[in-house]
Amino acid sequence: MSTQYSVVGSVAIIHLDNPPLNGLSLSTRQGILRDFTRALDAPGIDSIVLTGNAADFSAGADISEVAAPRSAAGPSLRELIEAFEDSSKPVVAAIEGTCFGGGLELALGAHYRVAATTAKVALPDVKLGLVPGAGGTQRLPRALDMRTAADMITGGSTRTAGSLAAIPGQKLFDLVVDADTVTAATRFATRMAASGRRPRIRDLVAAEGDDLGTLHTQLTKRSRGFAAPLIALDLVERARGPFTEGLDAEQAAFLELVGSDQSAALRHAFFAERTARRIPGMAAGTVARPVQKVAVVGAGTMGGGIAMNFLDADIPVAMLETSQEPLDRGLATIRRNYQSQVNRGKLTPEALERRMGLLDPTVDYADLADCDLVIEAVFEDMDVKRVVFTKLDEVMKRGAILASNTSTLDVDVIAEFTGRPADVVGMHFFSPANVMTLLEIVRADKTADDVLATASALGRRVGKVTVVAGVCDGFIGNRMLARYRRASDRLLEVGASPEQIDSAMEGFGYAMGPYRAGDLAGGDIGWAIRKRRYAENPAAPRNELADRLCEMGRFGQKTGAGWYDYEPGRRDAIPSPVVAALLESHYRDTGIRRQNFSAEEIVQRLVFALVDEGARILDEGIALRASDIDVVYLAGYGFPRHRGGPMFHADGVGLDRVEEALRRFDESTEPAPLLTRLAKEGRTFN
Repeated sequence: MSTQYSVVGSVAIIHLDNPPLNGLSLSTRQGILRDFTRALDAPGIDSIVLTGNAADFSAGADISEVAAPRSAAGPSLRELIEAFEDSSKPVVAAIEGTCFGGGLELALGAHYRVAATTAKVALPDVKLGLVPGAGGTQRLPRALDMRTAADMITGGSTRTAGSLAAIPGQKLFDLVVDADTVTAATRFATRMAASGRRPRIRDLVAAEGDDLGTLHTQLTKRSRGFAAPLIALDLVERARGPFTEGLDAEQAAFLELVGSDQSAALRHAFFAERTARRIPGMAAGTVARPVQKVAVVGAGTMGGGIAMNFLDADIPVAMLETSQEPLDRGLATIRRNYQSQVNRGKLTPEALERRMGLLDPTVDYADLADCDLVIEAVFEDMDVKRVVFTKLDEVMKRGAILASNTSTLDVDVIAEFTGRPADVVGMHFFSPANVMTLLEIVRADKTADDVLATASALGRRVGKVTVVAGVCDGFIGNRMLARYRRASDRLLEVGASPEQIDSAMEGFGYAMGPYRAGDLAGGDIGWAIRKRRYAENPAAPRNELADRLCEMGRFGQKTGAGWYDYEPGRRDAIPSPVVAALLESHYRDTGIRRQNFSAEEIVQRLVFALVDEGARILDEGIALRASDIDVVYLAGYGFPRHRGGPMFHADGVGLDRVEEALRRFDESTEPAPLLTRLAKEGRTFN
């Protein structure tokens, strides 16, 4: 059963019962209509309450049905809402937990809404490249002020019922309570039945005075080719006019977007992130180890950011440094980061002190002995890792997990520094670690299944998108990034400028091109990795331009100069005459005749390089699935989400075209065997 029907006095209560999220699948909609009709026909029933459970009123539509051929079977969500609006008996939505997408649209169709203060409401359709399809763009602006509604609809942001109820003049919630929402809604429904009133949001008039021009400018700037937000804003503007005209425009826009490449890419990303949680090959019945306290070795930028993830999740953290001075500096940085959140209204002063109270700083390894998991976040040098893991092996309790945050080093080698290699795993966070959502979990040759399961579960517990990778230099993300940077540097060497390359990639949808991103991260980081690789393989090709830049002390924003120049206190990238002179000197010394490249070719050279390396990683088993590679690049490397990830994008272009372009760009290197094979067979990665 997708719904349950009960009666309290003269009130019929329809409970949504479609685990896990009360999605509004066809069977659920049919169950609601069946119970609704039963309540209308019952002579002793004066009003109707629709509710879910404490966790979910409804998380919205069943995403798997969105792009499926439309069924003749009904009701559609729009038809169900119209039935509520036209009901002869008042309908009250009792909202607890999540009320997202179609769930909120259904609630907007009720005559009244009673919500728990903590209930979360959102119209996140734009995150799937869509707009609400059952009247959300027309009803929400009539129930709230235009700017709040527009922000929610164009950004897909989540708000609590308590925060929205505090908006002057709002008509979204009729009653907000702290507990026992269904009982409150039942009593409210009884009173409304006696009043004889059945108000409809569709009959309200949206505010005239709210100017959304500023929001339009902001969306245009940050959308970078992503269509849905601006289309959604236009629909919100239409809510100032006749309801039926706006509803028809919304339906037309929804149908157009649901068939678009962007929505297909975003739906792929949605399912890919969920698929990445599944780890094939694990022993049946594997159970994660309990983690009550975590240790972090290293109080630098990365270590501090990692610690904040656990503090935010109310997990105590022991933080170790080699001496008091860097430890104090790290603690000050963490406090400063939290204070910044307080200043922006994102955190209360009490929450700041609670988080800091969970942090146990130390300079003694012995103080880590009671921790269930330790994450090493020290300098990226194998000799340094050897010292740290040898000491951790001595002091950590049996059953504790020893994790490395290494971004490139061999986790198999690190595991052998201990007498417990089965307890060693890679947990590669991305900088800034308290902001970036990706966590690469690196399975070493001897990593135990329950260790892998624990790392994955813990990552999700602190809000990360987790992807399992195998061991190689750079794992999934950084190995592909090295290839991406080689492709961009090759363009630089033969005639393109940093600003031309960055502009092309930003036009494709990246927030930053490779050179602006490199300046933000710091050129010294890549330089250290290159020098290690040069030492390991003296015959390896040098990145002469990047090395010369670093030798000049131009490490990016941190030094005020990198591939670009930066004014003090500003992050605006200014084309640098120093870099222009460096490039001209390079062309002159090498005798290279500068070539011209279109933005399209620049994008193809860089993105197809990612695809080719991704195919090699997939073929080697470093990545479990092509969709996992997409998740890594969407969550950790700024690949435009509305393009679905590099492997999905390549599928859309056509692998035969990708292979042909790779051969044209570099005749000396064969494309990845897997790519060639799939192209020949007319198949795709995903």
